[in-house]
Amino acid sequence: MAKILGNFHLALAIGVVLLLAAMFGLHGEAIGAEGYWAQFLRYLHVIAGVLWIGLLYYFNFVQIPTMPTVPAELKPGITKYIAPAALFWFRWSALVTVVLGLLLAEMTQGGYSARALMLADGYRTIGIGMWLGLIMAANVWFVIWPNQKRALGIVPAEDAAKAKSASIAMMASRTNLILSIPMLYCMVAQTHIGG
Repeated sequence: MAKILGNFHLALAIGVVLLLAAMFGLHGEAIGAEGYWAQFLRYLHVIAGVLWIGLLYYFNFVQIPTMPTVPAELKPGITKYIAPAALFWFRWSALVTVVLGLLLAEMTQGGYSARALMLADGYRTIGIGMWLGLIMAANVWFVIWPNQKRALGIVPAEDAAKAKSASIAMMASRTNLILSIPMLYCMVAQTHIGG
């Protein structure tokens, strides 16, 4: 059991096999091939979103508040190894979440992304969620990541620039934390409440 659970890629592959078994076993022929693709995209969208927002919450609830208490000799373990790896998954899961969400919006209900982004009746709730997600993803790629590269020393910067970049990245991350709360509500509420 330790060989299976100790191997990340093997555990992930087993999870995917179980997902496919659940998708095809639970729904039978009821939803058809097109329905399977929409459900699969929706699932991937949710998984990418969970990874993205989970890392956002990790940064805001764990890493940022804990860093001042970490002894100086241990900080390089976080800034050189953990933070860059977490930021890799953070930024790419943000992009994948947005792309899959837009694809899903085009595949279902006759393609509603334009109506949602214009906040049309019946799509206002999901549209607000989409706009919040787009703003958050832009924040990840155009504010947080460039500033974190300087703050973590991934790209060269003077100490003052590193400190300023760390502050900007933290404020952008906190902005995304704030926006994630209504964004998640809008994403869930559209399905259960509507418009």
